[in-house]
Amino acid sequence: MQVDNNQGVNSKVRNLNRKFVAVVLFTLGTLILAGCPAAGPGGPENAGDQTAATVNGKPIMLEEVERAIKAMAQGQETRLSPMELAQARLQVLQQLIQQEVMFQKAAKEETIPSDDEVNTELTKLKRQAGGSEEDFAKRLKETGQTEETLKESLKKEIATRKLVEKITGNIKQPTDAEIQGFYSGNKEFFVKKRGVELAAIVVDPRDNGQGDTTTNEAEASARIKEIGQQLQSVDFATVAREKSEDPSAIRGGDLGNISEEDLKQAFSPQLAAGFMSEQFKVGQVAGPFNIQGKYYILKLKNRIEKDESLTLESPGVKQQVTDTLVNNRKQLLAASYQAIAMNEAKVINFLAQKVVDNPNELSGARPVTPETKDGDSNSNTESKANADSNANSNSAANSNSGASDNSAKDASNTESSEEKSDEKKDEDTDGAKN
Repeated sequence: MQVDNNQGVNSKVRNLNRKFVAVVLFTLGTLILAGCPAAGPGGPENAGDQTAATVNGKPIMLEEVERAIKAMAQGQETRLSPMELAQARLQVLQQLIQQEVMFQKAAKEETIPSDDEVNTELTKLKRQAGGSEEDFAKRLKETGQTEETLKESLKKEIATRKLVEKITGNIKQPTDAEIQGFYSGNKEFFVKKRGVELAAIVVDPRDNGQGDTTTNEAEASARIKEIGQQLQSVDFATVAREKSEDPSAIRGGDLGNISEEDLKQAFSPQLAAGFMSEQFKVGQVAGPFNIQGKYYILKLKNRIEKDESLTLESPGVKQQVTDTLVNNRKQLLAASYQAIAMNEAKVINFLAQKVVDNPNELSGARPVTPETKDGDSNSNTESKANADSNANSNSAANSNSGASDNSAKDASNTESSEEKSDEKKDEDTDGAKN
């Protein structure tokens, strides 16, 4: 678990970083899988009709689109109407087109990763997924993937990321006047919230792949006992660096400042109440606590009794403002680069053309489930549900379209209320995940 100092500002930085990367990382990652194409309206009609689109002459095969649909729908694609499937295919295809455009740019800029880089990224992905190699292979097979197709997807993702780093590498640092202006306009983010400063030693009993120390409850129990004995004679930070199975280990287990609200979300209301009261003394080590399947041994480093306003002279604040402004510029540059790349590319979208040529072939009726075959009453209920669902689907599609436009605006406007809401969600989510 990692919780940064000055959470409001760091949350803004993290949020901007995510939006910045999302602008150009068009790869669908594990969604671009190996498998067989599925027939249906808006899809292939015969074995010779397998190209969904071309980008500068490079074909994007319909099977790529179908693999992504299968992975995203998680087995529920058969419940979609032909019209819903066509909509989904067009949306996925647009992402694949953007991905291919940027990958071709990456090839020209020589940012294609080596095999070693791809293998390293694959290893990280396996560790994040948890479980054994067999479990990972099983999950790949369930969604029609192979390790080779996954590596190809990772290759494109890394290439695009390196391309973005290259084209945004000449962004200059903001001036002192810009830094002061940003701080003055966003003072509400520069508040150290009432909460605590914690450090942690984390033991994860799950098997997270190669290099994992503890892979089951028995090993975790033994390791916790070993850590408890070591803490009697060795300082907490040293033990954390040696024994903690968490990214915070490199900082001696330091989790930084955690607001009272985030403390409730990341741990529990009961534990948060304890840390905020005299139940735990500053400097006290407590645990282990089982939190989301991991065991935490925690040290209360400090307690912040009330909100504290920060200034540009406060540790780390000026650098955080600098990072935010730099990432804003990088995001704008990346979005502009993408727009130009898309304009320059010669794209032929065969799927879209098929819909234009045959708009009346796409039915909005969903397949009738076995439960609704008996009795007119159930069939009528199903029909009404389908109609309502289709209406909701269209509404959702329109909403998503609007959200895409709004996200571009929000990315360049760090003061919008929508982004502030996103940041709050990010903070809560980071705490909960970690």
